[in-house]
Amino acid sequence: MADENLWAVVPAGGAGTRLWPLSRAAAPKFLHDLGGTGRSLLQATYDRLVPLVGDRLLVVTGAAHAEAVSGQLDALPTANVVAEPSPRDSMAAIGLAAAIIERQDPDAVMGSFAADHVIADPEAFRACVSEAAAVARTGVLVTLGIEPDFPSTGFGYIRLAERLEDFPTAHAVAEFVEKPDATTAAGYVASGEYRWNAGMFVARASVVLDLLAENHPDLAAGVRAIAADPTRMDEIWPGLTKIAIDHAVAEPAAAAGRVAVVPGAFGWEDIGDFEALSDLLPAGADGMKVLGDAAAVLAIDSTGLVVAGTGRTVAVLGLTDVVVVDTGDALLVTTTEHAQDVKAVVQALKDSGRSELT
Repeated sequence: MADENLWAVVPAGGAGTRLWPLSRAAAPKFLHDLGGTGRSLLQATYDRLVPLVGDRLLVVTGAAHAEAVSGQLDALPTANVVAEPSPRDSMAAIGLAAAIIERQDPDAVMGSFAADHVIADPEAFRACVSEAAAVARTGVLVTLGIEPDFPSTGFGYIRLAERLEDFPTAHAVAEFVEKPDATTAAGYVASGEYRWNAGMFVARASVVLDLLAENHPDLAAGVRAIAADPTRMDEIWPGLTKIAIDHAVAEPAAAAGRVAVVPGAFGWEDIGDFEALSDLLPAGADGMKVLGDAAAVLAIDSTGLVVAGTGRTVAVLGLTDVVVVDTGDALLVTTTEHAQDVKAVVQALKDSGRSELT
């Protein structure tokens, strides 16, 4: 059942360079169906939030993607798609949404949830968000902490402090910690005191902006000015501080004892690269995982992932953990071991003046 006081903010940005050539600046990963479900990552995000918030949902995206976002979310009022003229990192996007919401409902609670995450158990996710909203009404900033499946070195972590007795699962946050090395990550997971930081935050809109005003007053004033007069967007936006919400608000607030965490075990994945994408897909009888037309892929004595997007046949023979991505104008061949390095291809294309492919 929808919470009448709860809003959702969906930042939809980033080019997903580790998923090139599938994800590009002109068609980033959130616009793609990466789970083979028939719904893009953005649409799936919308689907799991609507039962909580109804039409109280804002998508903040680049001006170049606003039309595509509106096209994919045809039930969402066009006014709920906020187009930013240029990327200014997550704090400007989320802060502007908070300022818009604050003007409509000064007591509103808002949750920020990225457009490109995969959630395996939407009901468990919604229960977690509902508890986070209840905690947020006490005036603190709340984050969702993902129970780690393995000692990842690719995510930041949240260290839990004492339990908050008035709520089912919530804890105070001791600190946010940066991406660790393998040994440190193993220690974090073994201790049971740490959760992955998935960048999901829930708080009163006014609390987000007041915390921002304490640390970056010009940024808080800027987004509030745009919300008050949207015609000033092009004037004010380029001068806003470019900073992530973690650094701008979450870490200083945690140091001051003003952040809580609701642990979540709902199956979360941010699909940062092709190895992560491969982990989401089932293997066929031949051992190959395919996104797209499986009939177009011929795999013999091979394992890995093929993204088949052109209709032409892709044959893979005698290769282990291969990644083949065929988009027509570009073909990527690598291995899951090198999945994190695909962004280097994007940089090389830019450096060689071939940005039209990125």
